[in-house]
Amino acid sequence: MYHVYVTVSDEGRIARYAMDAATGRLTHQGDQPASGRPAPVAIDPARRFLYVARRDALLLTAYAIEPRSGALGELNTIAVETDPCYLATDRGGRWLFSAHYLGETAAVHRLGDGGRLVAPAVEWRHTGRGAHCFQTDPSNRFAFVPHIHGKGAPNAIFQYRFDAASGRLTANQPPTVEPAGADGPRHFCFHPDRDIVYVSNEQGGSVSLYDFDAGAGTLSPRQTVSTLPDDWSGDNMCSQIQITPDGRHLYAPNRGHDSIAQFSVDPDDGSLTVLGQVPAEPVPRAFAIDPAGRFLISAGLRSGRLATYRIDGASGHLERIATDDVGKAPMWVSIIPAG
Repeated sequence: MYHVYVTVSDEGRIARYAMDAATGRLTHQGDQPASGRPAPVAIDPARRFLYVARRDALLLTAYAIEPRSGALGELNTIAVETDPCYLATDRGGRWLFSAHYLGETAAVHRLGDGGRLVAPAVEWRHTGRGAHCFQTDPSNRFAFVPHIHGKGAPNAIFQYRFDAASGRLTANQPPTVEPAGADGPRHFCFHPDRDIVYVSNEQGGSVSLYDFDAGAGTLSPRQTVSTLPDDWSGDNMCSQIQITPDGRHLYAPNRGHDSIAQFSVDPDDGSLTVLGQVPAEPVPRAFAIDPAGRFLISAGLRSGRLATYRIDGASGHLERIATDDVGKAPMWVSIIPAG
């Protein structure tokens, strides 16, 4: 069994589901009130604590996760200067990272005893408009903050050295890596076994592969592949990006085309081959893959529904197996093992 958490932004709650690990079936278990437009969620590596940004309220809230039921118990809440659009913990679960789109900021907060948030931030670093993601590499020594393109945004990935003892950031050399075109890097994920980073490009409607120098902590672009059909000419923006735990398949939703782009990952060099697109609930902003890589849940921001897909482990193709109402404006999906 898995616990599934979905922030239902316009209803001020976090919906909690049980997911059958064999069938992918979802059963609603309850809701945690979280006023102020809850959106991004982060869960620590030990799966003991959940953190949510309440964007309109300019608050971050920490919860303890009850392992068997998945119920959430509020620990504490702190204020932030601007609204975060992304949260993640570092690899050791000692720090909470936040990216602030309109605030042009990447921030780091200490996580204290029992998972509580500690204020003020040890880093409140102004980067540029459109900061949209913030994670460390598997060694926990380097961090990256992609920024989208347009309206003054820098269209670049900021590269940092990260000190896991102090939580401080130092600009790496070079401090940024920029795509050749107006791609607008948004979110990224690491290959589970190789020194490769995959980036979803919001404005470019594409996914880019970057080689990761694990010694220097820097990225080098190698490949960019469209997430759209060749005959598509409408407006579109990519959203999140995730790779299966075995590193064989990768997925990136399209907002506009309202689909999920499917890719196979070459086992030798990590390069991508597009497998086509499958229809998604309108405006698929958030999605998650279960820990075994068997199912994918995508949330339709406009439709208020969750679409559950079975992942074909051999081909990588998605098959929709269920659709569930969740509520107004679901903004994040997280899946963790129960117990």
